[in-house]
Amino acid sequence: MAVSEKFIEENLGLVHSCANRFRGRGVEYEDLFQAGCVGLVKAANGFDAERGFAFSTYAVPAILGEIKRIFRDGGAVKVGRAAKEKARQLMKIRDALAAELGREPTVEEVAKTAKMETSEASLLICASLPVQSLTAGEDGESQTDIPVDSPEEAITDRIALREAMAQLEDWERELIEHRYFALHTQTATAQAMGMSQVQVSRKEKAILLKLRKMML
Repeated sequence: MAVSEKFIEENLGLVHSCANRFRGRGVEYEDLFQAGCVGLVKAANGFDAERGFAFSTYAVPAILGEIKRIFRDGGAVKVGRAAKEKARQLMKIRDALAAELGREPTVEEVAKTAKMETSEASLLICASLPVQSLTAGEDGESQTDIPVDSPEEAITDRIALREAMAQLEDWERELIEHRYFALHTQTATAQAMGMSQVQVSRKEKAILLKLRKMML
């Protein structure tokens, strides 16, 4: 199995986690999920493990970026007629290979048979997948989803916060670190940064608003 394909298969749950953050904002969940899949495929194809980052750290901004693109563009993910036809042909090829090999073929094998790039095949297959419940049984029958706190969502939020913090100016990041990581009071933060308590209070509110906008 190709490394990029392995990343895609193992991190579809991460796409669900990111897509869930945008529920109820006027876009169908299936469109959110498909956009996230596009970001996941791009991340899998561009990831370089030698840089020392975890794949999730690299993938989440790409997934969120594609989902946010829906809202910037004012519409859902548009899958053209030609792309839909290619996806249908790929599924037929995949089924034929599965029957021939006696197992589920890899995306690389499907792409080779279809005479296209693996990245293109991954994108078409991933975008054409139906949205499934993460609690669906192996037989495909759905189960009742019980609302619970998602550890993946918490991880996603932390990664998104880390990405947003990295975009702050040095003094902004220092102020937030004083207040919310070191848990210093506004007075102690003001003394450490050479400001007044009133200045810290005003700047803190502005920075928090800035972070919220970047994360959403």
